[in-house]
Amino acid sequence: MMKITLKDGSVKEYAESKSVYEIALDISEGLARAACCGKVDGQVADLRTVLDKDCELSICTASDPEGLAAIRHTASHVLAEAVKHLFPEAKLAIGPSIDTGFYYDFDHEAFSREDLDALEAEMKKIIKQGAKLEKFTMPREEAIRFMEEKGEPYKVELIRDLPEDAEISFYSQGEFVDLCAGPHLMSTKSIKAFKLISSSMAYWRGDSDKARLQRIYGTAYSKKEELAEHLERMEDAKRRDHNKLGREMGLFTTVDVIGQGLPLFTPKGTKMIMKLQRWIEDLEENEWGYVRTRTPLMAKSDLYKISGHWDHYKEGMFVLGDEETDKEVFALRPMTCPFQYYVYKNEQHSYRDLPIRMGETSTLFRSEDSGEMHGLTRVRQFTISEGHLIVRPDQMVEEFKGCLALAKYCLQTLGVEEDVTYHLSKWDPDNREKYIGEPEVWEETQQHMRNILDELHINYVEDVGEAAFYGPKVDINARNVYGKDDTMITIQWDALLAEQFDMYFIDQNGDKVRPYIIHRTSIGCYERTLAWLIEKYAGKFPTWLCPEQVRVLPISEKYADYAESVRKQLKERGVDVTVDNRSEKIGFKIRETRLAKVPYMLVVGEQEAEAGLVSVRSRFAGDEGQKPLAQFMDQICEEIRTKEIRKEEVQEDQKSSGK
Repeated sequence: MMKITLKDGSVKEYAESKSVYEIALDISEGLARAACCGKVDGQVADLRTVLDKDCELSICTASDPEGLAAIRHTASHVLAEAVKHLFPEAKLAIGPSIDTGFYYDFDHEAFSREDLDALEAEMKKIIKQGAKLEKFTMPREEAIRFMEEKGEPYKVELIRDLPEDAEISFYSQGEFVDLCAGPHLMSTKSIKAFKLISSSMAYWRGDSDKARLQRIYGTAYSKKEELAEHLERMEDAKRRDHNKLGREMGLFTTVDVIGQGLPLFTPKGTKMIMKLQRWIEDLEENEWGYVRTRTPLMAKSDLYKISGHWDHYKEGMFVLGDEETDKEVFALRPMTCPFQYYVYKNEQHSYRDLPIRMGETSTLFRSEDSGEMHGLTRVRQFTISEGHLIVRPDQMVEEFKGCLALAKYCLQTLGVEEDVTYHLSKWDPDNREKYIGEPEVWEETQQHMRNILDELHINYVEDVGEAAFYGPKVDINARNVYGKDDTMITIQWDALLAEQFDMYFIDQNGDKVRPYIIHRTSIGCYERTLAWLIEKYAGKFPTWLCPEQVRVLPISEKYADYAESVRKQLKERGVDVTVDNRSEKIGFKIRETRLAKVPYMLVVGEQEAEAGLVSVRSRFAGDEGQKPLAQFMDQICEEIRTKEIRKEEVQEDQKSSGK
């Protein structure tokens, strides 16, 4: 008898082999109808997978991530079939499910919105026909011939990359056949709600030296209501997209003749960056024991050869010169660590001197692919709150905890701590050429980091192959409005580079000892952090961060002098304040100030001028009434000093109606 242990702990026994779908049907017809795939001993499996031995089985429905992925993967195949119906000359590439839906890449000219609408209509016809999805396999050479006959060169390339003895799996739905490992739904009719979102260019296999393809993005759900909710979230994402909103707010821009990934910050955007930077520099130096350094933006290739970046990261660097023809070759720095090592090496250090915590506001350069860049989140020049701690081995654990504590404090202050996930980025022992150092060092270091995260009760996931070439790290990630994870803060454990740079300290016995190094950021990349904050707050930043914190609105020109007096007094207290002296009606000025997302507006007229008052209207509570100017100044200065995040209490429709 075969024993199948279900998710609830119950056991089903069968005298013969059964598919995942047959077991679901045996449990209940309703479960079989809802089933999208299974998990066998923790591994995702197609509904058609036949079980012939004892195992644990979970039946996944659309409410499970794996089940939703199967719906979306099946929808991608329906899209591919629709494309072949309407554009038979198109060549198929790949079409996986992703966190927000699915995509499929095609070798074809660009698809218009009208094309996508036509494809949606064709997909509905295919779904209505309700073809069953059937899985079959072929030997590798037969599979190659099969796809060659169909004129699908990208599929042929994928098959050729598989082992010679591999059995190649396909799925058919009616006459349409695609190379695929699954899993899929039993029938196209099970797709209840889908939408094609957009189309863009993509490189075959993500390589800019390979063919340019057209990628169609879509999404799918089991219910129309869920799709409608997703589409509303997408509309909100478009409204919050920092690349759009940041430009509309006049925070940054880009210019073709300057280059992609090289943003220009306006005075408003620059002021926000500077507020973040000054806060971090003062915080690190005054409260966390850091010393500041200032190092060059470039160095000879010799430096990067010592560090290993020349061998492991050269393709991501801007290299100035040619090693074969030039006496000296330089490169713009992609990181600051080797520069700060030489600051450390400038003088001899005793064990009593350590830890030495060096911080620097570092401008870095990385040769990003043009297809990877987006707004401020992926750029070619950026500024980072970089730091390196040189520590004794016995200090490493506590100092690493301190770096995590500093990062968490920064996240709390910005109001984003609940929006992040923690990742232990490990080496890949099957890809040894990517890393330096011995396996024992990597495994020991990674275990130390696990222990720290567990002790601090930090939930985390482990990512194989995401470590730096010289050490594992903790990555703190945030998800942008489109559902993509961006790394915001990184803390790396390095037990290897001190050897390469001959760094040491003198211990209590007078011996030279190698220190350990922590590479870390406290707030990460300022450009990416600003993008994150734009999207998080939809441009309605906490008051302390706003480039314009107060706008004074005189009712008429008669009160311009009093408005200027109010501005001057606020400015003397360090508040960023402007006056709107335009000859416009006060209602118009109020609406303009709201649209500009200014936290406070102060309306001044005869009563205010005579009594030294201001009529306060805020983003947070609407009309706050008249207050003595001194009282308002004390309140806003305290809000700025404490970096308070006031909650929005007034709804948009109330604000727009003037209530």
